[in-house]
Amino acid sequence: MQEMILPLKRYAQFEGRANRREYWMFQLFILIISAVLMVPLITALVIQSDGLGIASIILFTVFWLATLLPVIAVTVRRLHDCNQSGWMYLLAFIPFGGLVIFVFTLLPGTPQENAYGPVPTGP
Repeated sequence: MQEMILPLKRYAQFEGRANRREYWMFQLFILIISAVLMVPLITALVIQSDGLGIASIILFTVFWLATLLPVIAVTVRRLHDCNQSGWMYLLAFIPFGGLVIFVFTLLPGTPQENAYGPVPTGP
């Protein structure tokens, strides 16, 4: 559970490394919270409630904006773990560039210390 919220504790820390477990547990955390936040929106669509729908959209947007920087930071640290520059994250802004980043998030990190720091340990 602690690994799910560890990137929130390292809110804007772009230096260092993040292992696969830290990265994917945080992605799972984001997915679970997003699914929970979507329930009122789906309910609002079914019962045709404008007020509930607008409130749900606002809440989901606030959550998305609050987690945007930690998502970028943990992805940059994950790239560092694969001995890649964090600037590679900019590939996400070109077509199919996100696929390259996805592949790097799946690869194991370098087993020894690299230019971005020592091997990350558990929380």
